[in-house]
Amino acid sequence: MVGKKKIHIFDTSLRDGDQSPRCQLNTKKKIEIAKRLEELGVDVIEAGFPISSPEDFNSVQKISQSISHTTICVLSRALKKDIEIAGISLKNAKKPRIHTGIGTSNCHIRYKFNSNPDKIMDIAINAVKYAKKFVEDVEFYAEDAGRTENNFLARICENVIKHGATIINIADTTGNCLPENYGKKIRFLKENVKGIDKVLLSTHCHNDLGLATANSLYGIINGAEQVECTINGIGERAGNTSLEEIVMILKKNHYLNLFSNINTKLLSSISKLVSNYTGIKVQPHKAIVGLNAFTHSSGIHQDGVIKKKETYEIIDPKEIGVNKSSIILTSKSGRAALNYRYKKLGFNLSKNSLDIIYSIFIKYADKKNEINNEELKMIIKKASLNYKIFK
Repeated sequence: MVGKKKIHIFDTSLRDGDQSPRCQLNTKKKIEIAKRLEELGVDVIEAGFPISSPEDFNSVQKISQSISHTTICVLSRALKKDIEIAGISLKNAKKPRIHTGIGTSNCHIRYKFNSNPDKIMDIAINAVKYAKKFVEDVEFYAEDAGRTENNFLARICENVIKHGATIINIADTTGNCLPENYGKKIRFLKENVKGIDKVLLSTHCHNDLGLATANSLYGIINGAEQVECTINGIGERAGNTSLEEIVMILKKNHYLNLFSNINTKLLSSISKLVSNYTGIKVQPHKAIVGLNAFTHSSGIHQDGVIKKKETYEIIDPKEIGVNKSSIILTSKSGRAALNYRYKKLGFNLSKNSLDIIYSIFIKYADKKNEINNEELKMIIKKASLNYKIFK
């Protein structure tokens, strides 16, 4: 797109998403999801963590054989054995990437590794150098970068770039950052790391405080060019940045001058597939793909949407593969919605008839969550018998 900057979409549903508690993915399901992700248009599929289990290693191999043009990425710790297994698992990938790294915050250095910054620096450099023996495309992750002191983070980024890293992942591993601070961290690196213009900066944000999407957005506004995310926002603990949210933010906010290659009309179907395969239900009020995302029950909202959809819908449901929005009838619904639904059933009501039917409807609606079409027919039959509205 002329004049617009592309944001690379790195989907980690099969790796970080697969680490969701009670997730139920096997190799067959992972292959099917990977194929659908490629069809969706993601730039990178993180297919797994090969050293973690024989099943994960096998899944990566099978996915690599099944994908035609999307980059296949796998995770490794900054350990030789991890990196070797990662390289072997990617043998059949058309576009392979190893994603290796280490914790960089004082908390991780001291308590997780019982180490010091100089040793962590050496480990990071050696991991990248070793990964380059297996693949050209090496992504380095700075785990817990969100809590890492900026000057040290800049030094480690500069050194891994010098030794061949092609992408730098600035991970807000604990979801601790505020959007403004995360954005400033990305901007600091863009302005203070030698060679940063030769690599992609990537966001990887967790949702512990409900800020994963906001942090990713502030990251790309401040210079990041890749977003690591998952379908439905699945992932460790409270999950990761939701792919559908970040993609639709880019699409609907033209002033950002950013775009992705995602075919948004496939978002609803892949959301359902991932939910069914993982066993993790999508909350009804989930942005973009939740059951209620295009459903209206309040009378004021219903009246506005009936007159002009844009009054309460900034996204056309068809943009994400949903046929239409829904007007459901509850005790909060008004006459406009009731009349609208009756018209759909073939009834054209006068104002007087509508008033009579509404008085009956509201008594039923107070006792139920939703009034369906059969109940609407029953209500109009009762009104016709008692009040002779059609006589």
